[in-house]
Amino acid sequence: MNRAYLGLGTNIGDRLGYLKQACDILRESNNINIIKESKIYETKAWGYKNQDDFLNMCVEIQTNLSPEDLLNFCQGIEEKLNRKRIIRWGPRTIDVDILFFNDLQLKSEKLLIPHPRITERAFVLIPLMDLNKELAIKDKSIKEHLNLLTNEEKQEVKEYLGYDKQPI
Repeated sequence: MNRAYLGLGTNIGDRLGYLKQACDILRESNNINIIKESKIYETKAWGYKNQDDFLNMCVEIQTNLSPEDLLNFCQGIEEKLNRKRIIRWGPRTIDVDILFFNDLQLKSEKLLIPHPRITERAFVLIPLMDLNKELAIKDKSIKEHLNLLTNEEKQEVKEYLGYDKQPI
């Protein structure tokens, strides 16, 4: 069984609802088992700035899917939840990224594992810390990468209190 970490983000419409629906689709799959969910965090938009704040979270999963099949499954979730790819890093109903897949390092035309921008994004590193503080990328722990970011970047990621903290 493979262990993977996924990053989920949303900033259009019922943000909490989109995260819940994405997690429900993951749970309904016979090929995926959610092991653990991070807290949900509210984050200022990254990249394209003229948009609403994001809700972000990460999930740890076990799967019998290959990395490519997991990518197709994640893109299927985005399609079911009406994700439109109009502006790079722009508004979206849902984004489901593969962050880690076992200890695999993969560079293909469609997929890079570990996700190439994990170390730049406090909104990914902070929820990953909820799941597994021992994760490492480029010979540094995710905590060490988080400590390299500015205080401003870290402070833009705030725990979202608009839910009951039960797994969604």
